Amino acid sequence: MTRYIIIVAGGQGTRMNNAVPKQFIELNGKPVLMHTVEKLYSVFPEIKIIIALANELKDDWQKLCDKHNFTITHQIAEGGKTRYHSVKNGLELVPDACVVGIHDAARPLVSKETILRTYETAEQLGNACPAIQVSDSLRVVKGKENTAVDRSSYQIIQTPQCFHSDLLKKAFLKEYKPSFTDDATVLESFGEKINLVEGNRENIKITTSQDLVIAEAFMKLQSEIK
Repeated sequence: MTRYIIIVAGGQGTRMNNAVPKQFIELNGKPVLMHTVEKLYSVFPEIKIIIALANELKDDWQKLCDKHNFTITHQIAEGGKTRYHSVKNGLELVPDACVVGIHDAARPLVSKETILRTYETAEQLGNACPAIQVSDSLRVVKGKENTAVDRSSYQIIQTPQCFHSDLLKKAFLKEYKPSFTDDATVLESFGEKINLVEGNRENIKITTSQDLVIAEAFMKLQSEIK
C-alpha cells in the first residue's frame, strides 16, 4: 500500500516562551521540523509527505528551506485551530486505499523501528499507535482526595499513529469534540478498536525548553553510538 504521512506543525509553541514556533527552533543546527521530515524520509524514501502548517508560517518555512537547502519533496496543508482540524485538512490531500500516518512535528527522535512497526501493523490490522509503559507512580485526583492507581494499566501514547486512509477519512467526518486529543480517539469514537505497538522512549514531544535540552542530549548520544 502507498504510504502517506501528515506532519502536524500548525501550533505556535507558546509553552516554549520563545518567539520562534517550536517546530522551527534549531536543534543541532536545523529546525526541529526538518529533523522530523528527514527521519521519516530516511525510513520510507517513497513516502508522500504532507505538512499541516498555519498560513502565517508558510513564508517562514520556505525561507528556512532555502536557508538549509532543504529539498525533500512535500505538500503543505492548512493548519487548523486544533490538531483535529489540521489533520482533517491534511486528509483532503490523501487518497483512499493507502496507509496514512499522523505525526507530531515536534517528535524528531522517533526511531526507525517504531516507524516500521506502526506502518506494518496498520497495513495488516487497519490502524496502529505506538505506546510505552508508564515508569512513574500514578495517583488519580478527585477534588481534595487522591488515590494510587496501578500504573501497569496505563500506557503513554506517541506518534506516528497510522491508519487505513479510507477509514480515517470517514471518522474525520464526525463533528469535532474536545475529547479528540489525538487521531486514535477520533477513530475509536467511530467504533474501531485501537491496536498498540511498542514505541521508543526517546520519542519525546518537544514542548518546553527543557524538552529541547533532553532532545539535544539524545541526539548527541545517538551520534556517538553511530
